[in-house]
Amino acid sequence: MDHLPAYEECISKSFSKLDVKCDSELERLVYNSIENINSELREISLDLWEHMETGMKEVHAHEVLTAFLEKQGFKVTRHAYGMKTSFMAEYSRGSGRRIGICSEYDGLPNLGQGCGHNLIAISGLATAVAIKAALESGKASGKVVLFGTPAEELSIGKIVLVEKRAFQDNVDVCLMLHPAADDNQYAAMIAIHDVHVEFFGKPSHASAAPWEGVNALDALVQVWNGVSMMRQQLLPTDRVHGIVTDGGQAPNVIPDHTSAFFFVRTTRASQAGRLMKKLEDCFEAAAIATGCTVKYTWREIGITKDVIQNEVMADTYANAMNKFGITFPSRAEQEKAGGGSTDMGNVSYEMPVIHPMYGIHTTAANHTKEFVQAAKTVAAHKDTLTASKCLALTGIEVLLNEKYYDAVQEQYRKNISDL
Repeated sequence: MDHLPAYEECISKSFSKLDVKCDSELERLVYNSIENINSELREISLDLWEHMETGMKEVHAHEVLTAFLEKQGFKVTRHAYGMKTSFMAEYSRGSGRRIGICSEYDGLPNLGQGCGHNLIAISGLATAVAIKAALESGKASGKVVLFGTPAEELSIGKIVLVEKRAFQDNVDVCLMLHPAADDNQYAAMIAIHDVHVEFFGKPSHASAAPWEGVNALDALVQVWNGVSMMRQQLLPTDRVHGIVTDGGQAPNVIPDHTSAFFFVRTTRASQAGRLMKKLEDCFEAAAIATGCTVKYTWREIGITKDVIQNEVMADTYANAMNKFGITFPSRAEQEKAGGGSTDMGNVSYEMPVIHPMYGIHTTAANHTKEFVQAAKTVAAHKDTLTASKCLALTGIEVLLNEKYYDAVQEQYRKNISDL
């Protein structure tokens, strides 16, 4: 072979084998159903951008989103599964497969909508409304469920919902979108765990009798040095990063207490234990070296897992986006650029999932002031509606096509067995 085929050509060939059922009439129905609520979605997006709320405190967003969904004819459950700002919105017609969609709506303290969750919120609304329209038309049967998932920035909402079987008992696949600088249907979202560490020493006058003290700050400095040296032996894809949360109270007192907060990230959740042990060894070594005692506590809710993108649905989404002139880098390029984490990963270990990133006409990275500003632009809004149309078509294909759904599930089983 002189050259490899173009990525788009590979996607096209794979689709010819799947006998895609979603026709041009359904495409028009999806496009129109979303355009019909364009102005309302824009109003909601700007409202959530201007009235940003942090994780588990999204009271206003919860009310705005559930009120809209009730007006659209969904059966809405507020405060779902014991979380004050979680909800479920359901619509069904006949028997069939069940499509889950996720909305997120929390922001970042002292920053705002740094990940564009105002856009993720309305992408869930748009996608759910479009799938509902397909069901109402009589061309498809089954169910659509929109999950309002709070506190993604804290990696809480979806993990709680997974633990309470909200996804497993109600849907067969789950889809969501995420704004970014680029378009990636295979965006690599890696596993993350976090730990709080404390060192306890003995206070003393830092000038008059420092030898009487046991310096808890020395222990924390030792940890930082240990982590810095440890990185040389880590995989290129591993990440360890943290902050000091207590470095002492006064410069003339030997600190008797210090604390820090660390994240560890690995490409797969199964690899996290290796990195956790290395970090714990840094803690223990620092305690021994300085004479302090140490206490560390990993997050009680557990690890946030990596996202397993379902190839069949991911390429369906990409194929739909291609019709709008949007192209994608190769899968290898996409996965090489990964680094973020999301609680959608825990859902992806339970069922077929996609979590594509879509570009919003910015070069800014997520979690920056520049991205906050990009998330409220007209261009970003239009990009969100385009991506939502394509996500809805992906969900509708699952409803329509048993052969396609079998391929989705077969790919999921293969992905899980390869972990």
